[in-house]
Amino acid sequence: MKRTHFAALLVAVAFLAALLAAPPVRADERSDKVDKLFAAWDKTGSPGVSLAVIENGAILYKRGYGRANLELDVPLSPASVFYIASTSKQFTAMCAVLLALQGKISLDDDVRRYIPELPEYGTPITVRQMANHTAGLRDELLLAQLAGRDFGTIHREEAVSMVVRQKKLNFEPGTQYSYSNSGFLFLSLVVERASGKSFRQFAQEAIFGPLGMNHSRFLDDYREPVPNRATGYLIGPKPGTFFNYVSTYDGVGAGGLYTSVEDLALWDANFYDPKVGGPDALKMMQTPGVLKNGEKLDYGLGLMLGAYKGLPIVHHGGILEGYRAEIMRFPGERFSVIVLANLGTIDPTRLAYQVADIYLAGRLKPEPEPAAPALRIVTLPEARLKALAGTYVRQDDRTLLNLFVKDGKLTVEYNKLPIPLSPVSDVDFHVPTMARFLFDAAAAGKGPAFTLWFGAQKPARYERIEPLTVTPEVMQALAGSYFSDELEATYRLAVKDGTLVFAQRNAPTDPLVPTAVDQFTAGTLALRVVRNATGSVAGFWLDGPRARDFWFEKTADRPASRPGR
Repeated sequence: MKRTHFAALLVAVAFLAALLAAPPVRADERSDKVDKLFAAWDKTGSPGVSLAVIENGAILYKRGYGRANLELDVPLSPASVFYIASTSKQFTAMCAVLLALQGKISLDDDVRRYIPELPEYGTPITVRQMANHTAGLRDELLLAQLAGRDFGTIHREEAVSMVVRQKKLNFEPGTQYSYSNSGFLFLSLVVERASGKSFRQFAQEAIFGPLGMNHSRFLDDYREPVPNRATGYLIGPKPGTFFNYVSTYDGVGAGGLYTSVEDLALWDANFYDPKVGGPDALKMMQTPGVLKNGEKLDYGLGLMLGAYKGLPIVHHGGILEGYRAEIMRFPGERFSVIVLANLGTIDPTRLAYQVADIYLAGRLKPEPEPAAPALRIVTLPEARLKALAGTYVRQDDRTLLNLFVKDGKLTVEYNKLPIPLSPVSDVDFHVPTMARFLFDAAAAGKGPAFTLWFGAQKPARYERIEPLTVTPEVMQALAGSYFSDELEATYRLAVKDGTLVFAQRNAPTDPLVPTAVDQFTAGTLALRVVRNATGSVAGFWLDGPRARDFWFEKTADRPASRPGR
């Protein structure tokens, strides 16, 4: 008996010696690195982040950093429930896909089959086009902004009413891609009307219940308490201070989902071992959309499709004031990162990439070097640089870009910051690894113009506009009230300190800068004046980044906003 015990003891000692002799491997080495990424928020008195790192269907690491509620000093945890904004879109798309697989709808149906109150625009809009942002619908968020409304106070029925009042589309359905929340707002209505259930109920029964996502819900009534909810925050006026983000918005479809990183891990697992939808549903969601000209998109149905450092990724972020979200999946590695934040200045997409860098080290490839490997910078005379300086207007959306000479370099103003350009010839200028400005060869009778390549965006054309002087008489003729029946909003133009400005409630703060005769730009908005046969001002057309061609008719002076609107 004693010999048996002694032998067992020898085996145990030998095993322990082997362990001690092995090179030390710290199980938490990667998580330590991750903690350092989030250290800025890992404290009391600060909103922060909940994180889940997943591989092969198992959570490798999960943690909360910062506070879910500053007033009650409630810490964030992996169980904290966040509003995830546009990250909700993949769930809305899955609801539509499930109905299609059940034969209750077709993704290629005319959406007016389910939403007859939507105007006829000449070319039918399909369910699929709404789910991959090719329908051409004006964006509900911009509509609210242009109407002078706080989107956080708009209810779903109001948002639907705003969109169905629109007389035009941004473009013919299927011919362009333009991210539009309106498509997913209407997609949720299709789900409701085809299923006979509320959107919230259908999602609960079809997705959240079967996956065990017990802390997830589409909140269709803002008055309802949400257990474990993290409060959203905005940066306050002084360092270290915050404002509560208070919203009564209860729209669902484009957003509206409250959930946790633990629940989203269950959703992520469904993409490898599908309990909901099966392989057909997942394939439909992750198939790139295609325009009528055959061009493939990097967007499927509610999901963005791309690559990071040589590896395919499927992902989607979400932003609404005090909330931020990102789900990033590396399908070939069976690896995912989920980052949910309750502070409006946090960038969850960048953080997800950084977490992936830590866990996928050795599997990721270095980013390729810029296509121009040997940029030979030249020195140009200042006279040449001054000849190219000026204000340039983008030809598609009429937004402005200013070029000027500073410290002997041609410089561009971007986000109110001066960025010097590096010349490689007298017409070719670069911001290394970021952008290229290629000016046209000089031509008689034509002013300077250039093509801009910026990141992965499509090339954009800019032409220089000569400084325009708008006389006080012209500005006074433009001053007055203008009404848009599509927005149910009145705009006022006024002259202030010799400059034409918007003067209605919640007006854009940028001044109206002339870009051509009877054409103006104010920030991201472009305005085109229309005159009648006698030369008097009849009104103007207004364009924004996700909605175009709003007609404002000049009227007799009226209140700048309607009561209750």
